[in-house]
Amino acid sequence: MKGKFTLKDLPYLLAEKSDNELYTLAEKARRETLRFFGRTIKLYAPLYLSSYCRNSCAYCNFNATLDTRRNRLNIKEALHEANVLNRQGIKHILLVSGEDPDHISVDYLQGLIAKLKEKFASVSIEVQPLETEEYKTLARAGLDGLTVYQETYNRKVYEQVHRHGQKKDYDWRFYTPDRGGQAGLREISIGFLLGLADWRQEALALAEHADFLIKKYWRSQISISFPRITRISHSYSPPYPVKERDLIQLIIALRLTFPHVDLTLSTRERPELRDKLIGVGITRMSAGSCTVPGGYSETLKASEGQFDIEDTRSIEKVSASIDKAGYEPVFKDWEAI
Repeated sequence: MKGKFTLKDLPYLLAEKSDNELYTLAEKARRETLRFFGRTIKLYAPLYLSSYCRNSCAYCNFNATLDTRRNRLNIKEALHEANVLNRQGIKHILLVSGEDPDHISVDYLQGLIAKLKEKFASVSIEVQPLETEEYKTLARAGLDGLTVYQETYNRKVYEQVHRHGQKKDYDWRFYTPDRGGQAGLREISIGFLLGLADWRQEALALAEHADFLIKKYWRSQISISFPRITRISHSYSPPYPVKERDLIQLIIALRLTFPHVDLTLSTRERPELRDKLIGVGITRMSAGSCTVPGGYSETLKASEGQFDIEDTRSIEKVSASIDKAGYEPVFKDWEAI
């Protein structure tokens, strides 16, 4: 087998494979992961700030056209939620929101991030795309990272599932990681929503995007996530459902192509699958997640989450599974100076 893979080898890695071929590649991916990351799995948790959104994404429970119960957190409530996570050991936090800029404004985020950095090693955001200068403002407040998924790199499909709101502008979203890189953010995480289009074609586009960002914004750490549509409350059926075996192959292929890049798996996936992928490419996982604003402390009236959680285990139980697999759960990987 080839010793080192590059972007040119990705079509081969993504092609149909027998079980034996996939197992051989998985073992090589395991060795590469161990070589670059050791026996560690970084843990983080999302903190949802608002389920209001100005967009109407066909696949999302926060779709503005849906008649659902929604919540927004003020800064005091958000800090209360964060304290719940902090007491459970979480030191890396991801602030998530529907595109709700009137409430989740730059001023709001600036004040919240500054407070959170008193207790958390790193704070990242997954909110509406911002301008470069706005990212710079948040970076001065302590923002470390940006997560933004293109959702799909297929322009035709993108138009079909994003009918209204700012998000229908493909290019504005596509160049969001660039604006984060120009702002000097330490980490930029990208991905596509598995299930909207052919996953192999999406993977090729994602890899080219990642390769470009790695080369241009070499001061930023580029990472890749794998959000997969499994089920949501409003019965959206993905036109290109992705099987677990396909997801495993995708993770293996991208690990071999980008051996030094963090690969993240969220609680969208079953506990058994997440445990199986420990060390096989995946280096970071969310744990104890809740996609409902106010859900950790349960201090607000119940509302609907962005998507259904498949791995409902506590942070403690996820950590125990990582330990059982012979890996170390890492709560504090680094801290900005």
